[in-house]
Amino acid sequence: MRRRDFIGGLVAGTFAAPHVITSAALGGPDRAPASERVTLGHVGLGARGQHVVPWFGPEAQSVAFCDPFKSRREGVAKRYGGTPHADLRELLARDNIDAVVNETADHWHVPATILAIEAGKDVYCEKPFGLCLGWVLAARDAVRRTGRVFHYGTQALSYGNVRLCAELVRSGRIGEVREILVSTGGGASGGSGKPLPVPEDLDYDLWLGPAAWRPYCGQPLSQDGWIYAYDYSVGWIGGMGSHPLAAAELGFDTHRAGPFQIEAKGTIPPDGFRNTLTTWDARIEFANGVRMTFKNGPTLTRFIGTKGWLEPPNVDYVVSGGSGGGIGAHPASLLTARPEVDLGRARGSHGTELIAAVKGRTPTTVGIDIATRSDVILHLTDIAVRTGRKLTWDPVKEELVADPEASRLLWRPLREPWRL
Repeated sequence: MRRRDFIGGLVAGTFAAPHVITSAALGGPDRAPASERVTLGHVGLGARGQHVVPWFGPEAQSVAFCDPFKSRREGVAKRYGGTPHADLRELLARDNIDAVVNETADHWHVPATILAIEAGKDVYCEKPFGLCLGWVLAARDAVRRTGRVFHYGTQALSYGNVRLCAELVRSGRIGEVREILVSTGGGASGGSGKPLPVPEDLDYDLWLGPAAWRPYCGQPLSQDGWIYAYDYSVGWIGGMGSHPLAAAELGFDTHRAGPFQIEAKGTIPPDGFRNTLTTWDARIEFANGVRMTFKNGPTLTRFIGTKGWLEPPNVDYVVSGGSGGGIGAHPASLLTARPEVDLGRARGSHGTELIAAVKGRTPTTVGIDIATRSDVILHLTDIAVRTGRKLTWDPVKEELVADPEASRLLWRPLREPWRL
């Protein structure tokens, strides 16, 4: 259901309130006055969503909190002094929200992002971006069409040394790039699909949203309940793989090398509730001769060139500004090299980068293009494993070449009344 179909039925003045000037509104040494703050609405208030709320600094103000769990939305709203909402469309109907922080389960990332963009909001979205590649491209097109600010949840790409590493690679300090190695931890099998009573404070139908209906079996309670189930996620290949893949895209333009081929093997649990990839090993050959390996293993991004190799720091979950850790290099002399390419730096932390971009109407350090291109690699890996065939991807036409069966996996239907 699109925002415009819903808002037409809202009663004017629902969110009106008396105008009161408070000391908080006037600001202070560590807080901008209310007129200069970016107002945020948070959608998705599980453990991760609640962790992210304070990320955005003194020039932001969180005013609305949305979650299908009543206890979550009311608890967080009370803690931070905002308004609770069950339905994200109610939150998006408010004209006093500048940007939406999208911390939903994966199957909601693209639908919620597009609804927010259509409502005239800027967006911060967690990774992976989409449940399937077709959804990702639809959201990318919406961001481009509207010019809204978009910031992606691969926070390591705001670290100084991650960006410096990519700059050194792009400046030719390792010579010509020959190979890129990317890996991250594998998935999980098992889980139970046994129907359970729905908690009294949960709107389960709203949590499912565009996903296929199935009985409640505890999926919304924690990330482990849904991230390994294909109805709601592409799995850990996206949940964690997005980080090193985004770092690879920061240092190398996969979309500029022409059509590329990908073949992959992996394992999918044959039964049980969890049915996303538990292991994978993809080999990608770009038209310019560069090869990429993407597989499960220790989290890693390594650029190998004719004069050595470089590794950016691995992702961690600290959002403060800084280097993010050391760069790996061989030979060690690469650590004293200086780049010619400048990719820019986050303005403060990953969270405050969003606020600076919203206020200045400028791109973010981790924008829509990197979000899209990293999702291309992980979704094509998933499709290659599921079909058991070598695939050819045309990054200009953004389609699989001469493979109708595999192409059908680029899109997933949405449950009514939701649509993109």
